[in-house]
Amino acid sequence: MRDHSDLQSMNERSLAQQAAVRKATFSPSEKKTLRPFSIWEISQFMFDVPADTLRKKLADDPSLPQGTVEEDGRQRWFGLAEINELRRRLRFRGRTLLPKRPSGRAVRVAVSNFKGGVGKTVVAHHLANAAALDGYRVLVIDFDPQATLTHSMGLVEVKEWNTVWGIMCRDLCREADRIVAAYDDPADCPYPSSDELPEDVQSIGAQRVQDFIQKTAWSTIDIIPSCANAAFVEFASAQYRALHKAWSFFGCISRYLDELPDDQYDIIIFDCPPAIGYQSLNAAFAADILYIPSGPGYWEYDSTTSYLGQLGDAMEDISSGFASIAEDAGIRLPKRFDDIRLLMTRFEASNPLHLAMLDAFRNVFGADVCRNAIEMTRAVEQSGRFQQSVYEQDYRQMTRETWKRARQSFDAAYGEFKETVLRAWEQREDVDGAAA
Repeated sequence: MRDHSDLQSMNERSLAQQAAVRKATFSPSEKKTLRPFSIWEISQFMFDVPADTLRKKLADDPSLPQGTVEEDGRQRWFGLAEINELRRRLRFRGRTLLPKRPSGRAVRVAVSNFKGGVGKTVVAHHLANAAALDGYRVLVIDFDPQATLTHSMGLVEVKEWNTVWGIMCRDLCREADRIVAAYDDPADCPYPSSDELPEDVQSIGAQRVQDFIQKTAWSTIDIIPSCANAAFVEFASAQYRALHKAWSFFGCISRYLDELPDDQYDIIIFDCPPAIGYQSLNAAFAADILYIPSGPGYWEYDSTTSYLGQLGDAMEDISSGFASIAEDAGIRLPKRFDDIRLLMTRFEASNPLHLAMLDAFRNVFGADVCRNAIEMTRAVEQSGRFQQSVYEQDYRQMTRETWKRARQSFDAAYGEFKETVLRAWEQREDVDGAAA
């Protein structure tokens, strides 16, 4: 017979192996670093100018970042900070290299689906990296207790109070005190104040808004991480709801993000768990855009169908059951998304089944299906195996054409993602302008 101690022992053995894998994957210090980028990459994939034109600009102005030249003198390599300085200072025929950034707060995108293995984390990771290389400042939030995105970003030691669970504890304390303060006589409030909540909740609730945000190997990507210990957030959240029945638990992350300065980030990306619970509902209610990855098989289609129905039902139940609570908390119901997109992943254009499933998705969901699928290539497979995105992989470690094909697939998907984000930004600008 076996019990919980067997599970704990298996976990300990796995954690030891996990540490060894990360050490081999990142560096002896277990700290992930971002590789430099060549002039070929920068000119072709980032600035969209001829490499010789970029070289001439650098030669004409020695004050520009000059990168690091290989010993053989054949290639220059630039760090992300140098690339961003070039973006700020260079123009080509009057064209700025800075990405378009309408006014207002960051656009929030939830990458979510029921089924594991459809590429949620791969999509979130690659979109974040692509946006950073495009010049945007990105915040990623890992809602998944598997913490794959957190590990891929190079974080290996995360405490549960620094995760989404900590943000929910903080929100519960703040909301408890707000609700008490709404009564003329606090003694008339039937709900607890923050100092009546469990001590662990109170201690976490004292954290400041910026305390949850951590740096990554990418200078323009920050993260609110996850960890395996955060898996109990679903149980804890149910307990907290029982303690405080007026707490609008689904609005925690939205309220938290509203506290961030509008200009701190440009894009915020959520990596959601493969379930509908407290965390995924928080992600949905905080998101402006819902991005739904799906593999090209029937089971993925079936799972996506179930996800859409169950998420829709859950959000409808919240809209009707929490209407008065949400209004008092400043949450507008029913929740509305600026856009909902479905993205095909692990796609093989030579596979008749994949082509048939893509047609089926388009027949059912029409223009909501992204035009550009994520192709399955060797470079994509390696991105999951080595916890590196295609953008982080050094093209010299494989054939350039293999790497280039994978990069172009993700670039095409990112280009469409950027169109969606900019459209949401502009719609919000129009609404804000009309309201003013």
